[in-house]
Amino acid sequence: MPKALFLDRDGVINVEKSYVHTIEAFEFIPGIFDLCLAAQDRGYRIIVITNQAGIGRGYYGVAEFDKLSAWMIGQFRDHGVRIDRIYHCPHHPEHGVGDYRKLCSWRKPSPGMIEQAIADFEISPEQSLLVGDKMSDILAGKAAQLGKTILFTRDPPEADMEKAQPDVVVQRLDDVSRHL
Repeated sequence: MPKALFLDRDGVINVEKSYVHTIEAFEFIPGIFDLCLAAQDRGYRIIVITNQAGIGRGYYGVAEFDKLSAWMIGQFRDHGVRIDRIYHCPHHPEHGVGDYRKLCSWRKPSPGMIEQAIADFEISPEQSLLVGDKMSDILAGKAAQLGKTILFTRDPPEADMEKAQPDVVVQRLDDVSRHL
């Protein structure tokens, strides 16, 4: 069975800013391409799982998200990396507008996006790992029973992060490669 490197988008692939939805606002985090190349070389599929409440809140639409995602995939391709798929959840249980206001099994910390990817690609969860920058990412990886969850943070972990219990904490993406 194949294994996967699951990546959160905002805060892991790109610098976290308020609801990034344009190419101009998108800034890659140093080391992301090298990490993905190393994972790809070791046989990992690269899968992005991202909450996109900005869609649900009406800040931008699915078309803008799709345009940015296609551009991002192209940037990875230019660096020799294949992104196998991007899964996103546009819903928010409190701040969503219209049909987007609901509790969804895909919205992290629920594991729905990861579970769908596991089914779609017949991935071995035990051999897979997740890199996220928030407690909700780590909790989703744990709920999906992934082999390893890695918290990427530029600062010391938040006090409530202990509840999520990441397997590893790193402050540079370069350090993730040791755990592949």
